[in-house]
Amino acid sequence: MRGQSDKVASKVKELSGKVTGDKDLEAEGKAQRLVGKVEQAGEDARGLGPRRGPRPQENGPRRQDE
Repeated sequence: MRGQSDKVASKVKELSGKVTGDKDLEAEGKAQRLVGKVEQAGEDARGLGPRRGPRPQENGPRRQDE
């Protein structure tokens, strides 16, 4: 979840920098956005983020043996 919050905060900083003409704040927002993307990718890889695509079957369909 931290990666997502970094991405949102970075966008606010980046836009604030553009509006006010503060190049340092704009650059800080861009850098923070990259950090957020990396953290989000790590969370997705660990299975903490949103799933993409169908969920794989773990053991396959169950059979009833008689």
